[in-house]
Amino acid sequence: MPEVPPPPPFDPELAAALEPAGDAFAPGLTPDEIPAARRSAGSELAELFDPTMDGAFEAEDRTVPGPEGAPDLSVLVCRPAAGPAGPLPVIYHMHGGGLILGTNRAGVDGPLTWARELGAVVVSVEYRLAPEHPHPAPIDDVYAGLLWTAGHAREFDGDPDRIVLAGASAGGGLTAALALALRDREGPPAIGQMLLYPMLDDRNDTLSCRQMAGVGVWDRTANETAWTALLGDRRGGPGVSPYAAPARETDLSGLPPAFLDVGSAETFRDEVVAYASRIWACGGVAELHVWPGGFHGFDGFAPEASLSRAARAARLTWLRRLLAG
Repeated sequence: MPEVPPPPPFDPELAAALEPAGDAFAPGLTPDEIPAARRSAGSELAELFDPTMDGAFEAEDRTVPGPEGAPDLSVLVCRPAAGPAGPLPVIYHMHGGGLILGTNRAGVDGPLTWARELGAVVVSVEYRLAPEHPHPAPIDDVYAGLLWTAGHAREFDGDPDRIVLAGASAGGGLTAALALALRDREGPPAIGQMLLYPMLDDRNDTLSCRQMAGVGVWDRTANETAWTALLGDRRGGPGVSPYAAPARETDLSGLPPAFLDVGSAETFRDEVVAYASRIWACGGVAELHVWPGGFHGFDGFAPEASLSRAARAARLTWLRRLLAG
C-alpha cells in the first residue's frame, strides 16, 4: 500500500483552541473507554444544557411508542414559547456520539438555534446505543420516533408536511439512513436532510481515515470502536445494510435535498464528499461544504472561530432557503 501522505493542516484558530485540551480529547477511543466517555458526556450535558434557550422555547419530555416489540422512546419536544402561530416546520434531530453515547439533549443546541431564527419546532429523539443494542436498534428507534412526530406534529404546532431531518456525526449517519428508510418504506416524506460531518461508512478505509489516524478528536481507532459496537464482526464485510452504513447504498436517487458539510482535516472527509457526489450522480440535490482545516466537530469545540461562524451561517442559509421553497 502506498505511503499515506500527511493530513491537511488544521485551521490556525481551531488548532489554537484544540491545543490546550491536550489528552482530554485524545482521538483513539477504545471499547474499554466507552463507559467513561458516557459518564463524561452525561455530566457535561447536565451542567451546560438548557433546552428552553433562556425561555425562547417550551420544552417537554415525551414518552412515545418505540418499534414493535421494543421499549418506548424518549423525545424532547421544543416549540417556540411565543409565536408565530403554527403549523410550524419541524426539525427532527438525531444526536451524535458514535452510536455508543449521547442522549436526546446532545447537540440539540444547534437545531434550537436554527429554530429560534426560523420559527420552527425541534423534536430530538433518544435511541438505543451500541454495543448493548446493535443494528438495527438505532435506525428502528429513529424511524419509530419520526412516525410519531409526523402523526402528532399538530399537537405541538408542527407541520407534518414540513419535516427536516438533521444530525451531526453519528446522528448525521442516522439522518442519511432514515432518509433512505423513508424512501424505501414509503414513510412520511421529509423535505430535507441535514448531514453535518456524518458517519456513513463502516469500512473505515478511506484516505482521510488513514491520514487522520491519531490526529484530531475522532480518528480511525475511535471509528472502528464505534462501527464494531454497532455491527460486531460484520463491520467492513459484505452485506452490511445501508440502514446501518448509508455509504453502502448503491442507489441514492429519490431522496430529499441534502446539505452536507465536513472538515478537510477529519476522518469522515472522503466518505462525505463521495456521498454528495453519488447523490448528484443519481440526479439528486445536494449542497456540500468542505471546511478548510476543520477537524471533526470543530464548530462545537471552537464556536467563535471564523470557520465555525461561516459553517453555522451556511447551514442556516440552506435551511431558510429550503423552508421558503
